[in-house]
Amino acid sequence: MNLPDPVVQVSGAVEVAPDVVVIPNSGVGLVPNIGVIGGADAVLVVDTGLGVENASGVLEFAVEVARGRRIYLTTTHFHPEHAFGASVFSGSYVVNRAQADDLRRKGSGYLEMFRGFGGAIASRLAGCEVPVPDFVFDGVHTLDLGGRSVVLRPTGRGHTLGDQVIEVPDAGVLFTGDLAETGQFAIFPWFPPHDTDVSGVAWIAVLDRLIAAAPRIVVPGHGTAGGLEVLGGVRDYLRELRDETWRRRDSPDVVAEVQAVLVERHPEWTGQEWIERGVGCLCAE
Repeated sequence: MNLPDPVVQVSGAVEVAPDVVVIPNSGVGLVPNIGVIGGADAVLVVDTGLGVENASGVLEFAVEVARGRRIYLTTTHFHPEHAFGASVFSGSYVVNRAQADDLRRKGSGYLEMFRGFGGAIASRLAGCEVPVPDFVFDGVHTLDLGGRSVVLRPTGRGHTLGDQVIEVPDAGVLFTGDLAETGQFAIFPWFPPHDTDVSGVAWIAVLDRLIAAAPRIVVPGHGTAGGLEVLGGVRDYLRELRDETWRRRDSPDVVAEVQAVLVERHPEWTGQEWIERGVGCLCAE
């Protein structure tokens, strides 16, 4: 598998709201959108990029932004391109209980799987270990950055069991992780029997709740930031996927039939390989 080098380009960072910076993934696979959120006393980094070198670049950038303020890290979920650089942020890594459990139970399997992609991805993960959070919380956690509160809100089962959105209420900004992407078919980590925690049905319900909260700016896990239409577009697609799958779930060619319908509707989207995973998940639901 010859995939491009998933390098985080901090030079492309943009301020989407006062003291809320996004390092965009610029359409590169296995590169997440990364956030740097500032308050008077501290800065919160959201996601790390894949591996220690990427995370080190993100930390260096955050240090420049912070200018002496304390730096915290949180991750939207446990997948390697979002979390597997956390060791660089020593003593500052904060996650919810379910995500910590995901890291403990499934982290080593995902590390092995991603290294199996070979090439630049394996190189990025050289010397990488499954991260261990420094602080694990139950429920919803509000982090006081000094004059700005940031809410770390677990959503329950969706893309993963430990999904967590990051809300910046005073700026109306929401970081979703892979609960939302733009320009591509939704990523379904459906890998039976090793990982079947993703739920298309629950994911739709999560997005309904996020839409009801009406954030002003939505930063997806991958793709272009926008407004409520980012959440609505993913929710509507997941409903399409659910309905077309359930309509054909007894067909021996359900995958091919659903894929043909959805690719025709969204010919410009990337990630067609995730349709089959999504069909498998929804057939099981």
